[in-house]
Amino acid sequence: MKLRANGIETYYEVEGDGPVVLMSHALGTNVHLWDAQVAHLRGRYKIVRYDTRGHGQTSAPDGAYTLDQLADDAHALLEHLGLPQVHWVGLSMGGMVGQTFALRYPAMVASLTLADTTSRYPADALAVWEGRIRVVRGQGMAPIAEANLGRWFTAPFRARETALMERVRGWVAATAPAGFIGCCHAIPKINVTDRLEALTCPVIVIVGEEDPGTPIEMAREIHGALPQAELAILRAASHLSNLEQPDEFNRVLAGFLDKAAGKNTR
Repeated sequence: MKLRANGIETYYEVEGDGPVVLMSHALGTNVHLWDAQVAHLRGRYKIVRYDTRGHGQTSAPDGAYTLDQLADDAHALLEHLGLPQVHWVGLSMGGMVGQTFALRYPAMVASLTLADTTSRYPADALAVWEGRIRVVRGQGMAPIAEANLGRWFTAPFRARETALMERVRGWVAATAPAGFIGCCHAIPKINVTDRLEALTCPVIVIVGEEDPGTPIEMAREIHGALPQAELAILRAASHLSNLEQPDEFNRVLAGFLDKAAGKNTR
């Protein structure tokens, strides 16, 4: 389904019934990043997942995007669906949008799952993102797709899961260059660490122990800024930890959501 709001068409999917879980994906992916999590949770939760501005089947306007803008896109979607509060689950860019959303619309966030993400980058990271923009402008998405596989998954997993690697490579390659570039302007500007203490909802921070892009140190910084937060480190996982260790990710996520939603567990 699609919603026209905030000057774009946003593609979204809704399935299941129960407390509402909103899933926000990583840069260069789409709603299908969450297939394994949706399959695990939809029997007990209402799952809303959407393609972020510039990705998948959502519009990809030219120009620099901002995290506030991406948060407002999600807000427009929830308003359209008549959903006053959600359990936000975001990975990488989706976690950055989630933090921004929770600070802008705190009453709408029942809980916050922040996977393989950061609350701020060091100043020298900007050059890395500018370099990616130059690559895409000059060569398109293909070089980015190949490079991302090396950062997103451990070497043994890449060698073993060749079909999944082709699928993920396809996600990145199919991402609109304007959308990728737009989000590359937004991502390195995140700087909310010192504001996180304002959040009062339950929070869990999940990170792959071998994540080079948003490493354990960044996860610990978020965790340290939120005294009530939980921290889960997944072994033998890199940046897309939900794909590399789906069973463990699902166990951690479902346990947190069940507790945050007040569901009885056995």
